[in-house]
Order: sequence, then structure tokens, then C-alpha cells
Amino acid sequence: MSSIVPLREFVTRFTALFERGLSPSAVQQEGASLLRTLVSKDDWLPDVFAVPNPERYSQYLLHCDPLERFSVVSFVWGPGQTTPLHDHRVWGLIGMLRGRESETQFRRNSDGGFERVDVSFLEEGEVASLEPDVNDYHVVANALEDRASVSIHVYGGNIGGVSRAVYDIETGEERPFISGYSSGVTPNLWDRSLNAKAA
Repeated sequence: MSSIVPLREFVTRFTALFERGLSPSAVQQEGASLLRTLVSKDDWLPDVFAVPNPERYSQYLLHCDPLERFSVVSFVWGPGQTTPLHDHRVWGLIGMLRGRESETQFRRNSDGGFERVDVSFLEEGEVASLEPDVNDYHVVANALEDRASVSIHVYGGNIGGVSRAVYDIETGEERPFISGYSSGVTPNLWDRSLNAKAA
């Protein structure tokens, strides 16, 4: 059975960044180090939040700050699954817990459509970041064709409730959406009763 202690510690330390009054860029920078530590070991994520959906990628809420300053999500990708071109409209951090992810960055061209800028890969234990108006348009996919991949995302808001958009690459047509979450439950980070019983 996995222990969610590392996730609880991550959430506590990430919350403390806001309590220090840091700027969003400083929160993101220091938070990247915390996320790197979290994804350096793959022994804490409950199995129920790592289950792939054969139809599409899944987005499981692990924690949302009570003031919606940040959210922590596990993204689970079945073999070869991919997103459409989309944006976020808040800052984000992506940590690779299990498997391998590809990211294709896009930028708007002069006729309103999009052009591909770069393709990169995120390996286990690595962390990438994104910011609105900097590198906020991308397509993400499981780079593995034979097994699931799991990444841990942290966003500067409640990402399941943020109004954002997917785009047609050729025309630039924008279709608004709010993602929600794939599960109606979250891990109980604060119940320490099992530890107390074991002691």
C-alpha cells in the first residue's frame, strides 16, 4: 500500500510558499524544486489516481488549496493518448512520475492559426514549467505506445474550474472549455488515524 505522506508534505510546503508572500514567479520557481522532490520517488500515489481510461486521458484532483491559489493533479495517459492544442491561462508545473511524456509547443502565426515551435520530452523525475503569454499553447501526449504514463501537475489556480480553450491548429478557432476532474474524490491527506493505530 502506498503512503501519501510525501504528497501531504508537498502540499504543506507548497502552501507555505504563498504564506511567505512570494510573487507568482517565485512560487513557481521554488515550487519546481518541491515538485522535483515529490516525483523523484514513485511510491506515494494511490493506485485509484493512476488508472488510465481507455477512451481519453484522465485528470485526477489530488489537492486544491482552500483559497484556490493552486491545485495538484495527476494526469494519467493510456498508451499513445494525446490532448488537443490547448491553453491554461494560469502558470503550471509538470513533474513526470511514471513513463514518458511529449510536449509540442505552438505559437500563433500572422493569419491567426498556429505553427509548431518545438517538441520536447519529459522523463521520469523531470519537471517543466509553463506561463501564460510565454509558452501556454501546447499539445501533450503519452510518448509510450505500450503502457500508461503518469505526470503530476501543479497549477496556479483550481485548474478544473478555470475557463480556458482548445484550438484548431490550422484556423486558430477557439473553443472554450472547463475541464473539471475525472474523479469525484480526492486523497484524504489529513487523516493520520492509520499511523496512530499502527503505533
